[in-house]
Amino acid sequence: MGARSKARKRALDILYEAGQRGVDPATILAARLAQNDPPVPAYAAHLVEGVLAHRERIDELLSTYAEEWTLDRMPPVDLAALRIGTYELLWCGDVPDEVAVSEAVAQVSSLSTEGSAGFVNGLLARLLSLKPSLSV
Repeated sequence: MGARSKARKRALDILYEAGQRGVDPATILAARLAQNDPPVPAYAAHLVEGVLAHRERIDELLSTYAEEWTLDRMPPVDLAALRIGTYELLWCGDVPDEVAVSEAVAQVSSLSTEGSAGFVNGLLARLLSLKPSLSV
């Protein structure tokens, strides 16, 4: 597993933990950075901070294009992966679009439900197809 893949996994862990505990992800990130065991890669911190900075727009897009699914109904791991994938897709110009999608799909494939990979792939593919027309 590459360094960025590991960082994405660590960012997912932080977002997931925050969601499960009902705590601000910035609080969890700060605690994990201070604890440094296991270390938090700089790219993981960048992803968590980016998701937080754009969370309102990310959640709006996910809510709009996840047909018949509300954010509350999504498995927490899927939601964290979707937020990271959407952030990378729309705000990280140095990440190829296909990588943003495939990394999110890979994460939920190993961590979530049987149908999660298809759901995450479909939703991020939809956002990718609309990317030129989305205002971010």
